[in-house]
Amino acid sequence: MTAAAESTVTFGGLFARELAELAVPWQAEEAPSPALLVLNDKLAMDLGLDPQYLRSPEGVRLLVGNHVPAGATPVAQAYAGHQFGGYSPLLGDGRALLLGEVTDHNGRLLDVHLKGSGRTPFARAGDGRAVVGPMLREYIVSEAMHSLHIPTTRSLAVVATGRQVRRDDMLPGAVLARVASSHLRVGSFQYARATENADLLKRLADHAISRHYPRAADAANPYLALFGSVVSAQAELVARWMLVGFVHGVMNTDNMTISGETIDYGPCAFMDAFNPEAVYSSIDVGGRYAYANQPVLAEWNLARLAEAMLPLIDEDQEKAVAPAVEVLRGFRGQYSRAWTSGMTAKLGLKSGGGTGDEAAASSLVDDAIGILKDGPVDYTLFFRNLGKAARGELRPVRAMVLDLAAFDAWLERWQALQPDPELMDSVNPAYIPRNNLVEEALSAATGGDMGPLQQLLEAVTDPFSERPGLERYMQGPPEDFGSYMTFCGT
Repeated sequence: MTAAAESTVTFGGLFARELAELAVPWQAEEAPSPALLVLNDKLAMDLGLDPQYLRSPEGVRLLVGNHVPAGATPVAQAYAGHQFGGYSPLLGDGRALLLGEVTDHNGRLLDVHLKGSGRTPFARAGDGRAVVGPMLREYIVSEAMHSLHIPTTRSLAVVATGRQVRRDDMLPGAVLARVASSHLRVGSFQYARATENADLLKRLADHAISRHYPRAADAANPYLALFGSVVSAQAELVARWMLVGFVHGVMNTDNMTISGETIDYGPCAFMDAFNPEAVYSSIDVGGRYAYANQPVLAEWNLARLAEAMLPLIDEDQEKAVAPAVEVLRGFRGQYSRAWTSGMTAKLGLKSGGGTGDEAAASSLVDDAIGILKDGPVDYTLFFRNLGKAARGELRPVRAMVLDLAAFDAWLERWQALQPDPELMDSVNPAYIPRNNLVEEALSAATGGDMGPLQQLLEAVTDPFSERPGLERYMQGPPEDFGSYMTFCGT
C-alpha cells in the first residue's frame, strides 16, 4: 500500500476539538525497534485500513504512534474516578493516547487508541509503558468477548517496541492499538463536574448523546434520558459478563464506559470452577470486584455518574435527585431480566411462554446455580455438556456433579420442558480463554513463539462451533494449575 492509498482513510479529531479541556495534545514515545506481533486483519479492513500497509514499516510505526497519519490529533484524555471506592480527582491516560476517530464501513465513528505508548502528563510515578504479556492478554480476551457477542472495545494490533521494560523482571515492551465506540467514561463526567465548568459538563453530555444515544436528544429531559440509556446499557453488559463467567477485576468508575462497552482487560479472567467469590485481580485484596459483586458495583458506579450529572438534569440539584434515583432504581430490574433471559436460553428453554412455564424455568435456573455452587463444577463445560444431555447424551454432565440423586431430579424437571439443544449450543460457548491456556500462550509469546497464541485465538474467536483438533481448548485446567491471579502490567 502506498502513502497515497493510506490517505484515503481520514483520522478525525472530534473529541480533541469538542472537549479540548479533556484533551492534552501529546506524542507517543519513540519505539526503538517496533515489530508487529499480531494484527486483526478483519477489523483493520472494517476500519478501511489496509492490513498490508499496517504490516509495512510505516504502518507499524503508525500502530505505536510514531507515524501520525493525516488528520490524527494524538491526545491524552483527562478523567477522574473512584478506584476501589476511593476518589481520585485526576487520573487520565497515564500511558495511552487517543490517535483520533475513523469511520468504519458501516458508517460508525470509532476511536483508535494506543495503550503503552509512553509517559503523558497524567503518568504520575508510572513509566507509561506496557509489556508484551498484558497487551496480548487484552487482545485475546477482548476478541473472545466480541466473538461471544458481548459489547467490548476491540484490539487492532499488538506491536513489540524493542525496548525492555522494568517490572519485577526486565520484560519486552509493547503497545496495544485499541478500537472503541468512544473512550468516554463515568470518570469523564466526574472530572468535568469537579472542574465546576457547567459548559464543559454540558458539552460532554451533548457529545455522548450525539455519539451514542441520539434518541435522547428528543426526550423531554435529554440528560436524564442519557443517564437512563447508560443505566440500561450497563445492566445488559454486566448480565452478559455474568452469563459467561467473566470477572472484570477493576470495575473502577474510570473503567465504566458511557457506550456500554467492556474496557480495560488488565486483571481479568473467566471462571473455571463456578465460584461466586472468584477474584482474579492481584490488587483486589478485599474482593470488592468478585464475580458475584459485579452487578452491585455497577449500580454503585452508576450512582456516581448520577451525582456528576445532577446539574444537567435540573438546575436545582435538589430537584434533580428524585428523577435520577428513580432511573437508577430501574437498574436492578433491567439486570434481573437480562440475567434471567440469558440463563433461560443457556438451559435451552424458550422465554415468553405461559406463566407456569416461566415459573418452572425460573426455578430451574435457581436450582442450577445451586448445583454449580455445590461443585466445584466447571461453569462453561457444565452448560456445554448440558447441551449434549438435551440430545440424550447424559454421561458427560452427570460425571461433573457430586449429588447425582439431586441432579437427576433436576434433570427430570428440565427435560419435561423440552430444552432446545440448538439454542443451547448457540449461547453456551465451547471455547473461552481458559486461564491456563492464556498463560501458556503469553509465556510462549514473551519468549518469541506466537504459535500457541494463534491457536488459542483460532478457538476463542469462533467459540460456539466445536472443531476437531481443539479438544484441549474445551477442557478445564490441570489439577496442579492452582489459584490464579492476573496483573495490570503497570
